[in-house]
Amino acid sequence: MSQKSHQDWQDLAETLPIPHYAFIDGQQANADSGATFTSINPATGKALADVASCDADDVNRAAAAARTAFGDRRWAGQPLAARKRIMQNIAEGLRKNAAELALLDSLDMGKRVVDAYELDVPFSASLFDFYGESLDKLNGEAVTMDDGVHATITKEPLGVVGAVVPWNYPVDMAAWKLAPAIAAGNSVVLKPAEHSPLSAIRLAEIFAEAGLPDGVVNVVPGFGETAGQAIGRHMDIDTLVFTGSTGVGKMFQRYAGESNMKQVWLECGGKSANLIFADVEDLQKAAESAAFDVFFNQGEVCSSHSRVLVQRDVHQEFVAHLRAIAERYQPGDPLDPASGMGAMVTAEHTDMVEGFISRARQEADVVAGGRRVTLGGSDCYLEPTVVDNVHPESELGQNEVFGPVLAVIPFDTEEEAIRMANSTQFGLAASLWTSNISRAHRVARQLVAGTVSINTTDAFGAQTPFGGFKSSGYGRDLSLHALDKYQGLKTTWLAYQ
Repeated sequence: MSQKSHQDWQDLAETLPIPHYAFIDGQQANADSGATFTSINPATGKALADVASCDADDVNRAAAAARTAFGDRRWAGQPLAARKRIMQNIAEGLRKNAAELALLDSLDMGKRVVDAYELDVPFSASLFDFYGESLDKLNGEAVTMDDGVHATITKEPLGVVGAVVPWNYPVDMAAWKLAPAIAAGNSVVLKPAEHSPLSAIRLAEIFAEAGLPDGVVNVVPGFGETAGQAIGRHMDIDTLVFTGSTGVGKMFQRYAGESNMKQVWLECGGKSANLIFADVEDLQKAAESAAFDVFFNQGEVCSSHSRVLVQRDVHQEFVAHLRAIAERYQPGDPLDPASGMGAMVTAEHTDMVEGFISRARQEADVVAGGRRVTLGGSDCYLEPTVVDNVHPESELGQNEVFGPVLAVIPFDTEEEAIRMANSTQFGLAASLWTSNISRAHRVARQLVAGTVSINTTDAFGAQTPFGGFKSSGYGRDLSLHALDKYQGLKTTWLAYQ
């Protein structure tokens, strides 16, 4: 991708069309009620658009369109080669419109536009290639029984998928759900987060341009208590996939139990630990990786390794590295590639993260950052913050902050580090740094986390599953395993007469 300057992005932002409607059955649509909500650019505090605020009536329309599209097999009934070609067209559509999608996400929720442009959109596009390529390579099973009786085991699409995605990676999280869901032959009702609805609407348009039939993907922007709850309780939605907070995930489990017992697949919060052992080969590299992981995307990352457990022999040296590195992540205009971080998603979220820092000052040492910053008329900015000597059982040591706040916890022994790493309610990810291969394997086996990264931090890829244990949920995104959420096993017996 060619690099764009700050001025380039500013110029594009001046002329960018802002989508503001629902997308149902292949058509732009207002909410039945006529209600709207205002999308705010957190970097400036200025309004971007009044977006259709969907509720249960609109979800009903979208679910009906999705059910009709699934029932008449306008998508699932197409030849595999045709479906594969459309998935590839979608991937190319994302690449062609990468600047627009990246800019929509940056304006909508405050992230650095260069990160969305160079990382989020290309990875999202690759997922449609990946799952499209898998279509003609997924086979069922044939079982031979006694007396010449045979059975086949096939994987069937479930029908209508409800997908509720968060605001921190709007394009990415939508793609993580949509690509395997439609590859499996389902139709989808997608609710983007109310803080970042714009790119999801544009995605639906790109799908239509790529040849995806009407009704296969429908987008209903709105609030959790209206559109989100309606999806969770809908009697004609067969499965629900969700990425977001643990508290909301529990609500979806309840909605499913009180309605049609739809499957609910959850990828929820985290408080991931990054273990730095004294025998690490390159302490500077470990510190660089730790800082990038917690300051990237303003720390608004579910798998952010926001607890760094450092062996006491290298504790002071490691913290000194962190303090120096943090200076490179100072916040600035999200449209400026030179900015270290962008804006937090809302003033309310900034208040919450600032509260964590304020309370931590009373019992630990804020050694870098810790202050709120006003830029361009908005105070939705926070300095990259390092808090040293955090007690592992304290609020900052246990709770998800979802901001650029790194808690440093010293430890003495390997056993102590493992115990502290596993001490939270979460189990999404973990990392460890050591030059001892035996320790690497031994510790990785004992860490309760869906992904363990050794001598790197928060590694993931299209080919490997992403998800966690405990209160981080049990859903798995990415890889061929993600298709399991969108398919059901069917056994067919064949007895010869």
